Amino acid sequence: MGLPEFSLAKKVVLVSGGARGLGLTQAEALLEAGAIVYALDRLPEPAPEFKAIAERAEKELGTFLQYRQVDVRDVPALNKIVEEIGEKHGRLDGLIAAAGIQQETPALEYTAEDANRMFEVNITGVFMTAQAAAKQMIKFGNGGSIVLIASMSGTIANRGLICPAYNASKAGVIQLGRNLASEWGQYNIRVNTISPGYIVTAMVEALFEQFPERREEWPKQNMLGRLSNPREYRGAAVFLISDASSFMTGSDLRIDGGHAAW
Repeated sequence: MGLPEFSLAKKVVLVSGGARGLGLTQAEALLEAGAIVYALDRLPEPAPEFKAIAERAEKELGTFLQYRQVDVRDVPALNKIVEEIGEKHGRLDGLIAAAGIQQETPALEYTAEDANRMFEVNITGVFMTAQAAAKQMIKFGNGGSIVLIASMSGTIANRGLICPAYNASKAGVIQLGRNLASEWGQYNIRVNTISPGYIVTAMVEALFEQFPERREEWPKQNMLGRLSNPREYRGAAVFLISDASSFMTGSDLRIDGGHAAW
């Protein structure tokens, strides 16, 4: 087959926030590239489509997708699960840290409790997930690739979308990625971030019901004049986890339709 550097055959990859949405879509792409994938999420059960993807992985793709329930704020449980996965396979090759939350509240009305919850999930949770994965990668000595899901909102302030804590948290994720890359390069661990633009997910569709004007206005704010869907980030996930990006670390891959380039 052509382009073997994109193959993830036999590699073990974790996807936090992988029960639904962007995380699950990227998990499916990793499976198609040959990876063994574990989805981590706090939901008691993953989205209904998870089962169909898991069955396809086993029957068609010759690999498997499994679910592990864990809240990234529960660091002891997180470390235990990641260590168990590493020990089971004798390796850990990749992580996509996609777990995150959003809250739209004016800065003057934000409570310290809500802000700290945002940072605890979106920054500390991402940090601890990356740390847990890196410990296993170092233990097995094979290196690996870590991808943190940031946002274009870590680079710009969203016009008409009031979410100061979220945007600050995603800026923190971008800077966290750079610093982890600088520390872990000696172990052949690469760390990069992906900064998506607006993505039409089930949650965003619900938001459009509440604010219908955003369905019309948001597409006008980027150079392609439309919003993205989760499937448009599949290739980026495979690229960054695979050897196709073997000399890329400490970088942010912004995929926003040109939103931040105006």
